[in-house]
Amino acid sequence: MLKKIIIVLLVGISCLSTKAQDASNKANIDSAYSDIPKLVVGIVIDQMRYDYLTRYYSKFSEGGFKRLVHEGFNCKNNHFNYITTKTGPGHASIFTGTTPKYHGVIGNDWFDKTLSHNVNCVEDKSVLPIGTDSKDGMKSPHRLLTTTFADENRLFTQMKGKTIGISLKHRGAILPAGHTANAAFWWDYEHDGSGNWISSSFYINDLPQWVKNFNESNIAESYFKPWNTLYNIDSYTESVSDLNKFEGGFKGKDSPIFPYDLEVLKDQNENFKIIAESPYGNSLLTDFALEAIEGEQLGQDRFTDVLTISYSSTDKVGHNFGVNAIETQDTYLRLDLDIKRLLEALDEKVGEGQYTVFLTSDHGAPYAPGYLKSKKIPAGFFDASAMRVALNQFLFEKYGVLNLILSRINNQIFLDHKKINDYKINLKQLKEEISLQLLQYKLIDKVYVTSQINQFVNTSGNGYLETLLDNGHHQKRSGDILFVFNPSVFKDTPWNRTGTDHHSWLSYDTHVPLLFFGKGIKRGQTIRKTEITDIAPTISALLGISFPNGCVGEPLDFVLD
Repeated sequence: MLKKIIIVLLVGISCLSTKAQDASNKANIDSAYSDIPKLVVGIVIDQMRYDYLTRYYSKFSEGGFKRLVHEGFNCKNNHFNYITTKTGPGHASIFTGTTPKYHGVIGNDWFDKTLSHNVNCVEDKSVLPIGTDSKDGMKSPHRLLTTTFADENRLFTQMKGKTIGISLKHRGAILPAGHTANAAFWWDYEHDGSGNWISSSFYINDLPQWVKNFNESNIAESYFKPWNTLYNIDSYTESVSDLNKFEGGFKGKDSPIFPYDLEVLKDQNENFKIIAESPYGNSLLTDFALEAIEGEQLGQDRFTDVLTISYSSTDKVGHNFGVNAIETQDTYLRLDLDIKRLLEALDEKVGEGQYTVFLTSDHGAPYAPGYLKSKKIPAGFFDASAMRVALNQFLFEKYGVLNLILSRINNQIFLDHKKINDYKINLKQLKEEISLQLLQYKLIDKVYVTSQINQFVNTSGNGYLETLLDNGHHQKRSGDILFVFNPSVFKDTPWNRTGTDHHSWLSYDTHVPLLFFGKGIKRGQTIRKTEITDIAPTISALLGISFPNGCVGEPLDFVLD
């Protein structure tokens, strides 16, 4: 009898335990679906190599990059998984979770086969500029073929969750925000621009009052001031000496050395453009982002909002001065303080622990070829324009047809298929002949051809480089022949002979930071390889929304709490 009583009690306890566990699981599931951030902030730092995070780490403040690392999750081995590594494709891939093969943004610019001229990734002649008369306002995401996670969040919330995109560069504001954004704003600094924040009729018919107020203030003009090092210049031991032959500089100043008086130099450097090419461009962007959080009331209701911020001045300083310059280091030390300022404002306006941030970059950058050669490391400059002329001359002598090559851009050759058809030239043979000519150039490492229907042909099996080329190749938009330079080879142009450039499959261009921080994010780090296309599905999983419609990345479950 006692044995039966014990069995009954054990069964009862087991049932109660099971029910308690079921209730606990249900509570956890309910919490996972309801406890989502009020605001997601996606930060892209243009041209940030991963090692900038470690190289300058000891000089960062506690509240900027270090706070993200200490309180968030650091993916130390994060890479781009396609070629070409440029700003437009980078921003598109981060926020769509897919590669140029599917989202279609194969470069900042590319040769349009229908129009027979180069096009910019966000130019759109069908829209009107808002806040300016400049054509720099005629921009939209119409060439982006897939959705971003911000688009999916808008759809999921029945358009109640807001999306705002902000950058000095138009492509840095537009491509992350996607097709359904409430607005994207960029800075009118190019072509002697007005120094105002602008948009296009794709999004809005008039600037919001808070933007007008910002434009009417003296904030942008206040950055026409001296740029000196934030700390004693002798403490910048992570960089080469201030005076060296591997840096560019500004017009009107004999040497690229501190200080730079932007008020004095502005007239010779397109006025507001010199602010964009200094660390003060990042500070101005932060000023504007804080106004956007307040003006758009982001993170103030139960529907998750998305704010995308792309810091462009890091790219401009990098191109000008290179990855080893004190100017570059100073730009990052100042950016660190802007990141701190942004996080503190989010704590105050949205609530500490109520928002989620990720920080990454759209590409990295290599050391200047001249500097590498001085250290006996192979590098060089390649005259791509002369190459095109020589190839067309070779083809004219062989076929008697002028200009069979229409364009060479993004290390791709575009052929004139109308002439090829009219003159009945064998396309396959033509591609092979051009490829053999290209392989004779010392600084070209590899050459690949496409099929009859412009499908990338992987002739070397399932190689790493070939996979990246395939991921970056769009059948309708990419060229007929692809070529790859040796490591640390730049196009030989006046602006490339100092500073840096980027475009390649090599780790200096693909290895970039990836930090997650805030609501729903674990504290930790990993050296497991992650890819740039993993960011969008990770944020989508955090929000419980559909992945972007072309997404090929995987959610990083180990970063989610």
